[in-house]
Amino acid sequence: MSSSSFVVRARQHLAVGTSLFALLINLGAPAPVTAQPPAKQPAQNVHTASPIKHVIVIIGENRSFDHVYATYKPKSGETVSNLLSKGIIKEDGTPGPNYSLAAQYSAVDSTTVGAGTYAISPPEKTVYTNDPPVVAGGPTTPYFSTVAQAKETEPGQLAPGYYPLLTIGGTGLEAYVDPDTRIPNVFNLPEGVFQLTSPTLTYNDYANSPVHRFFQMWQQTDCSVAYATADNPSGCQSDLFPWVEVTIGCGSDTCSTGTLNPPTNDLGTGEGSTAMEFFNVLKGDAPYMKKLADNYTLSDNFHQSVMGGTMANHIEFGFADSIWYSDGNGNALTPPTNQIENPNPQPGTNNWYDSDGYGASNGTGGGSYVNCADLSQPGVPAIVNYLEALPRPVTPNCDATHYYILNNYNPGFNGDGSSSLPLSPFTLPGSSVRHIGDALLEKNISWKYYGDGWNIFLSDPTFSNPLNTYCNICNPFNYATDIMTNATLRTEHIQDSQNIYEDIAANDLPSVSIVKPGWPSDGHPASSKLEIFEGFVKNIVNAVQAQPEVWASTAIFITEDEGGGYYDSGYIQPVDFFGDGTRIPLLVVSPFSIGGHVNHSYGDHVSIIKFIERNFGLKPLTGRSRDNLPNPKTAKSNPYVPTNSPAIDDLFDVFSF
Repeated sequence: MSSSSFVVRARQHLAVGTSLFALLINLGAPAPVTAQPPAKQPAQNVHTASPIKHVIVIIGENRSFDHVYATYKPKSGETVSNLLSKGIIKEDGTPGPNYSLAAQYSAVDSTTVGAGTYAISPPEKTVYTNDPPVVAGGPTTPYFSTVAQAKETEPGQLAPGYYPLLTIGGTGLEAYVDPDTRIPNVFNLPEGVFQLTSPTLTYNDYANSPVHRFFQMWQQTDCSVAYATADNPSGCQSDLFPWVEVTIGCGSDTCSTGTLNPPTNDLGTGEGSTAMEFFNVLKGDAPYMKKLADNYTLSDNFHQSVMGGTMANHIEFGFADSIWYSDGNGNALTPPTNQIENPNPQPGTNNWYDSDGYGASNGTGGGSYVNCADLSQPGVPAIVNYLEALPRPVTPNCDATHYYILNNYNPGFNGDGSSSLPLSPFTLPGSSVRHIGDALLEKNISWKYYGDGWNIFLSDPTFSNPLNTYCNICNPFNYATDIMTNATLRTEHIQDSQNIYEDIAANDLPSVSIVKPGWPSDGHPASSKLEIFEGFVKNIVNAVQAQPEVWASTAIFITEDEGGGYYDSGYIQPVDFFGDGTRIPLLVVSPFSIGGHVNHSYGDHVSIIKFIERNFGLKPLTGRSRDNLPNPKTAKSNPYVPTNSPAIDDLFDVFSF
């Protein structure tokens, strides 16, 4: 198995370091709550607005809708919006008659809006003759050398037959350095999307991960009022994906390659045009994801809720809002200057941000906070001015003096509730913002977050144990002061993913279950594979269906945290400063979602929160949270674009009750 440091780089997680700065921050968490929660109600006894008594949410990593379902063909009578249906590609994955719709452009961002000013839609664009070559990513040899080793790391997490897949698929190439010569014509790629899999790079193989950070994704999607039409009122063109990859990549402070210098060629950021890859389900890719779509309900209009990556999207799911730098007691503070994002290009560069990254090991760099209520802050005017100029202006929803977190930072707590600040200066103090767990607790409705590797993380906060697969930045409740400082609540509501199988078998599943696989199984490019995530999902679905009483009243929502920076051709609705972002897959597996239906209602991660709230009789989390948004209304001519924007669905319409 590879070293843990490579895994962290591959997943674009935070480097762990120690500095004097870390010792100067006071987390300010309140004293642990001593009151005991009331005895939980059995899920079957809870009054619900539908026959659903158990909601299970499984969140994978980093796959856009078109990346997975580019060639999906639904059953007769159903329609889907994807690369194939739009004529961008043919069934065999080759360019179709409308291939130019996915054409990508290079751009100039150093002088377009005043010297060195960040732009989300640079006007100086030139279509690529060929996409930049893809750079290899992922393990040269597989992380696991034997099935026994894979089972020891992920005990009981995968359906039978999937463990051997963890022992195959190494790239044979140096990650972030070598061109990925497994891809045919890698030096002569077309100007748009291309099929990832081939006889020389199969569905069993590891591949690279595109950039998926906040300011980068705004640029990738290239949103401008100048491009707005009736069918695309947001004016997002999604035509700068490779350009962002080769000019800024994952960050100017540190990135996958470890370099701090601007790239000198298209290979310099260690990515190339990785973002333009797609799988072909008609040729056998993603077979289980296709099977679920064929037999249950697939949404082709579900979106990541925040532009960017893992942490911000999991937080938006848990809080229905973004959270911010504070003293841990609810008082907003200004973060250290070196941790404030600055996407303005550095002098003499084209789009190499001034401060953007995960922080060097010496504690410098690491920009990730933004005060988006202040138009003098770098990067802010480009987004706010765009939102306010839309035909239906969108409120940024940024509170004054609040510095919101944009990208991956460690939570302020270790698994045992102690402060994590000595481990890394790039840490978000505990949050007092109200979350979905609070709303469920107030109504005495049972819930659990099942995190793969939690049991080991409890005693291994530094991730020194190679068997530690836990994703600390994926658990929104790991950022919540009220949960993490209360041992009773922590123990009851945050458990290892292995526990869900015990709860299913005992018919003791809570009303709401959130399940997060660890790095080997979450499907994240480079550190995992989509087929391994399929095995994780299949294991849970099989376990639920094996218990008829549980299955009869369960809805399983299967989605991704974000599109991972992969291209997608779908409509993007601006909701606030933070998002939405690209489409991601959403599968709804339930006795009430059978039939192979494709749902077109506009939704994002908070739609699942809205479903939980409506089903269990809860109110929106706060006065400003995104679950206050209405359900979409649409014109008959276009079911994808809400006419009452911003609006997100509560997902009740994906079921037949």
